[in-house]
Amino acid sequence: MTPSETAAVMAGTLAAEKARSVSRRHPGKLVLGGDSVLEFEGELISKCADRDAAMTLLTRLSGKSHAIVSAAALARDGAIVWHHTGEGHLAMRDLSPNFLNNYLDMECPAILASVGCYHLEGRGAQLFASMTGDYFSILGLPLLSVLSALRQEGALKS
Repeated sequence: MTPSETAAVMAGTLAAEKARSVSRRHPGKLVLGGDSVLEFEGELISKCADRDAAMTLLTRLSGKSHAIVSAAALARDGAIVWHHTGEGHLAMRDLSPNFLNNYLDMECPAILASVGCYHLEGRGAQLFASMTGDYFSILGLPLLSVLSALRQEGALKS
């Protein structure tokens, strides 16, 4: 299995388990679960615990590319009724220690809740030279696919 396939399996499993768990406590309700995994040089990267770990991770990612794999699952009564995995690839620009310290001063601790330690929709966009793939998956949820599935399930009007 390739690292990207492993990341997809991991994200999919986490999303499905979240949806299943909550749906068991809310009978008859449609529940959405989601999760994201960062794959870098064959390694799956977790969220950072503190600012020092964020600095270490961002220094490792600087000047290199990585993938974000995000999965979503819909469950009803403990059973998965739909799932999807989306992916995006990001090329981080070369980042100086001064820039990273400034960035972390402004963005911590909020970014510690995000795998990769950035919010692409905010200041985190400054970290990157380019990106390809599903923008919403990079943000953490393959939104267009989720919206389509919600319409198919009758949870949203067509």
